[in-house]
Amino acid sequence: MRPIALVTGAGSGIGRACALALAEEGFVLVLAGRRREALEETAAAIAAAGGEAWLQPTDVADADAVRALFAAIEARHGRLDLLFNNAGIGAPAVPVDELALADWRRVVEVNLNGMFYCAREAFGLMRRQRPQGGRIINNGSISAHSPRPFSAPYTATKHAITGLTKALALDGRPFDIACGQIDIGNAATDMTAAMAKGVMQADGSLRPEPRMPVERVAEAVRFMARLPLDANVLFLTVMATKMPFVGRG
Repeated sequence: MRPIALVTGAGSGIGRACALALAEEGFVLVLAGRRREALEETAAAIAAAGGEAWLQPTDVADADAVRALFAAIEARHGRLDLLFNNAGIGAPAVPVDELALADWRRVVEVNLNGMFYCAREAFGLMRRQRPQGGRIINNGSISAHSPRPFSAPYTATKHAITGLTKALALDGRPFDIACGQIDIGNAATDMTAAMAKGVMQADGSLRPEPRMPVERVAEAVRFMARLPLDANVLFLTVMATKMPFVGRG
């Protein structure tokens, strides 16, 4: 029986690249995200490569929608072997006192609440399925370690995901549920396109930053996913080698 993997935010960027890599690894893919058309494009790419995928449009910030997603997975497959908890958003880069409360709430709803809803449902399914167990990979960020200017909502939620990862890794031990986190820096996606022209640095200057192909992230997730459940990558950082992260930039 082929293992089952769910990727959230699977319609583009990191989610799409990782879904393709996991399909190549032999997983049957469940694709979740808000945009049906984008998910269909990912599913078509997986099918063209000889893989198998089906999709269910889902807003991870909606707990009822997440519950319906996992009910569909259980009804169709009876189990889930891997969750790549990937969906996330940012907020306008403005001083914190100018940040609209609606923008703060939306980032918390998606990046923290949405990841928790998905992890909660995955944990429950992995706990009751037979054979028991599975793997959860949370998409953190190097912002969980070092923030960018004007990034309070994103940075705060990614710090919280680090805590969630540790708690799930601990609580999953009795049930063979492994939980790890991948912290990504400057993958070349639509969200980071502006970095090629210039992004604000800690000293207030604007400077271009190197980016890496998104396939590098997919390779890292693929490595984490293929491990047997008696081993876990708790935290993995993959980043553009020359980006200003280590040191003072």
